Amino acid sequence: MRPREKRRSSRTRRLGVIVAVVAVVGAGGWFAGTRMQSPADAAASQQPPKAGAVTVPVEHRALTATVVAQGSLEYGSPRSLTLAGSVGASQESDEEAGAAQRVTKAPSAGSRLTEGDVLMQVNGRPVLVLLGPVPMYRTIGPGSSGDDVRQLQKALNRLGFPTGGVTGTYGQGTASAVGRWYRSKGYTAQEPTSADRQQLGQLETAVSDAQLALLTARGDGGKSEGDGESGPESKEVRRLQIKSAEKQLQLANSALASFKAGYGTKVPAGEVIFLPEFPVRVDKAKVRAGDTPDGEVAAVTSSDVVVDAVVPGADAASLREGTAVQVTTADGKEAKGVLSEIGAPGSAPKDAAGHAEAGGEPETTGASGGGTSDPVPLKVTIPKPGPLAKDAGGAVTVTIEVGDSSGKVLAVPVAAVQTSAGGQARVRVERDGSVRRVEVDLGISADGLVEVKPDGGALKKGDLVVVGQ
Repeated sequence: MRPREKRRSSRTRRLGVIVAVVAVVGAGGWFAGTRMQSPADAAASQQPPKAGAVTVPVEHRALTATVVAQGSLEYGSPRSLTLAGSVGASQESDEEAGAAQRVTKAPSAGSRLTEGDVLMQVNGRPVLVLLGPVPMYRTIGPGSSGDDVRQLQKALNRLGFPTGGVTGTYGQGTASAVGRWYRSKGYTAQEPTSADRQQLGQLETAVSDAQLALLTARGDGGKSEGDGESGPESKEVRRLQIKSAEKQLQLANSALASFKAGYGTKVPAGEVIFLPEFPVRVDKAKVRAGDTPDGEVAAVTSSDVVVDAVVPGADAASLREGTAVQVTTADGKEAKGVLSEIGAPGSAPKDAAGHAEAGGEPETTGASGGGTSDPVPLKVTIPKPGPLAKDAGGAVTVTIEVGDSSGKVLAVPVAAVQTSAGGQARVRVERDGSVRRVEVDLGISADGLVEVKPDGGALKKGDLVVVGQ
């Protein structure tokens, strides 16, 4: 090929390449133009689709209704203890009778007490606990009578120290039993003090002096019948002297008898505390050694473990005393309990089932109708706490089964149920692209579901019910 022809062919190829590039760029611009959008078009394309009903299928299952509450684990029957009076004086020193009362051994927190045990010591004397409903309120000793004496005699007999009968009157048999009981605990019962013995001696001397004065008044003073005056005035004087001596002897004998009636072994008011049940545990000691025991000395509880909880009144209305309860601690420990109290002691739980109010909204969502009520306290007793006994003072969950559906039933979420102003429950069912209302009767509810009972075959398993938009 000639040089000129070669140059022409090279120019032709370059022109073809340029045309091809222009064609490609043009096609790219056309493609980009077809894909580009204005800001308004881009915003419009991002709009969410039109909202529709939120539905869930109807279930066919068994339901078990429970009430769940949070509570605290405590020991039951808390009680404060105080002394009814002073303890006695020891026999070692007459001066101790007027000594200040001081705690010499404090109660031991956490200790377990049974009938007849020593709670603490005051001035070296014991403070003992006995079973009985009548509180200690006085010193019991010879001549005392009443219900407190009777329960003391019963307690001594239970402990193995016979009193010779339960008469309600403190006699020699009771005094002897008290002495043996104290000795079994390593103490000496409150016997007459030196002051008591001294007073007894003085009263006995007074009786002897009165007897001598009466004998003297009745005699002739060492004179013979013919000596001295023997007229009417003398006889009247002697008669008055005899009468006065007789009166003094009578008073002396009465004082001696009254003192002897209370003379002997006694139980001082501060040395016994009667409690209504045993065993008990010392929850807290309220005094220390050296304190004056003129107030609360200790707090005791029963050995039972209980749970104090609170539930809404609407839940309390479905509970019954005696119902079995499951108690669970935060770390998973479990124990069985019994629902022993609903509401304050002696009161019934309030019936706080929710009802639609007249003049309110035409429909409310939820099976309960939105009812509210005041909280109601519960008490759960745990007869066999097992490992839970060590968790007293901690938080627990209380689960109470209040009923079941007795087999499989149709169930829908509580949120699917609407209640009309007239109280009729209904659900909305989506079927064939439309939504229609189906009236139902409500049964048991549990786990966010409620049993529904439609008329005939208006509702079946798998139907879609509306729970929201």
